[in-house]
Amino acid sequence: MKEKYYISTAIAYTSGKPHIGNTYEIVLADAIARYKRAKGYDVYFQTGTDEHGEKIELKAKDAGLTPKEFVDNVSTDIKRIWDVMNTSYDKFVRTTDELHEKQVQKIFKKMYDKGDIYKGEYKGLYCTPCESFWTESQLVDGKCPDCGREVEEASEEAYFFRLSKYQDKLVDYINEHPEFIQPESRKNEMLNNFIKPGLQDLCVSRTSFTWGIPVDFDDKHVVYVWLDALTNYITNIGFDVDNPSETFNKYWPADLHLIGKDIIRFHTIYWPCFLWSLDIELPKQVFGHPWLLTNNDKIGKSRGNAIYADDLADLVGVDAVRYYVLHEIPFANDGNLTYELLVERYNSDLANILGNLVNRTISMAKKYFDGVVPAANNLEEVDKDLINVVTSTVSKVDESMDNLRVADAIDNVFEIFRRSNKYIDETCPWTLAKEGNTERLQTVIYNLLESIRIGSVLLHSFLPETSEKIFKQLNTDLTDYESINEFGKLVVGNTLNDPEPLFVRIDKDKFLEELQK
Repeated sequence: MKEKYYISTAIAYTSGKPHIGNTYEIVLADAIARYKRAKGYDVYFQTGTDEHGEKIELKAKDAGLTPKEFVDNVSTDIKRIWDVMNTSYDKFVRTTDELHEKQVQKIFKKMYDKGDIYKGEYKGLYCTPCESFWTESQLVDGKCPDCGREVEEASEEAYFFRLSKYQDKLVDYINEHPEFIQPESRKNEMLNNFIKPGLQDLCVSRTSFTWGIPVDFDDKHVVYVWLDALTNYITNIGFDVDNPSETFNKYWPADLHLIGKDIIRFHTIYWPCFLWSLDIELPKQVFGHPWLLTNNDKIGKSRGNAIYADDLADLVGVDAVRYYVLHEIPFANDGNLTYELLVERYNSDLANILGNLVNRTISMAKKYFDGVVPAANNLEEVDKDLINVVTSTVSKVDESMDNLRVADAIDNVFEIFRRSNKYIDETCPWTLAKEGNTERLQTVIYNLLESIRIGSVLLHSFLPETSEKIFKQLNTDLTDYESINEFGKLVVGNTLNDPEPLFVRIDKDKFLEELQK
């Protein structure tokens, strides 16, 4: 039996097309999911769209569409972009799915029957874009603390969830499970800024709009967005209030909820309390990833600086976009995207360090040995140093990925390619060929080919298309993790395929000039 691994992203809100910052999350989750599969886990990777709420109702009206027509269009576009980015999700969920809606109604009723949901009246300050109520003390300069927009006074009959009931239990749990909220800074923020000052009961229904899941025992109410949205993580793997499925029992608790740092409050305060109300175990970890900025500013359509992943992929290719967002956003700090930096990374890392290495090596094997993988013979110190770098990288990648330091893991992999390029300079294969030192030349070419193969196996989680192209040129089916547990498994005598450029260098000035046009 394989060990299971359940990873989810936040479900994307269907208010419009997701920008590159939103897309970063699905690519990050995909890299983790692919890595876990490569390591032999039974992976379940879930993503999807969040489709209810007042904001959707208003946007649909402005577009002259019904809310369902509006979310159908946006959800289709989001799924298209996730597919463009070559993400390997197992299920794409929608909160308008009938299965989800029925289970949310049953969940709401169970919480109500338990006494964790009660009817009252809500008076507060409401931010429509964020669909969040705030108290006066929570506002920043009189505006929504999340998005900075104006808030309005709102008053309506509503159902409330007894969040305050679980406050002490939540503090104890977070303190006793330091791995639950990551990075560490997010955990401290949740405890000190939101939980310990006092949790207020949470509004979980609305009557001022109709685009939501009806409360089936009080149909003038619809279920408020966060109770609807968060429960997607359990409804879509077969949770049922009366009879949870075998699939639910197999995959829950989730191993990782991967979300943006701006919604970590909902996932580490509301969600645990909802789960306790249902007598369900909590997810093992919630990771609030940093943002991708553009020119050091938050990305948003309202700011006029939105960049879209599919547009970038048209310009530089899918794997180049994947590489940039995975490599440039560190573990706990925001990353920055500019077209200049994108081209620089493309040329220096992808075209030069990786692409040039593969092309040179296979071209030399073709030139000196007719494309047949030569046998390595006596090893010298320089060979042993290369082999040590390559073999030690496997454990470094494992350690980085186990700690969700994906940018570090990619850097670990590229250290193989950097060291291989240096090895070419150290051994000078062209000089060995000129001198007729065939035995030494064989060893050098074999070591390079095997280093590239192992590096490409490690690279596959991050740049799957590029890895597949390298495997094709190497003409090898030794592409799984078991094949890299020792150096020297590339089959001697196998015939390589013709070299093909992986990444063609971009003329930065021309590229930026075309963008301006």
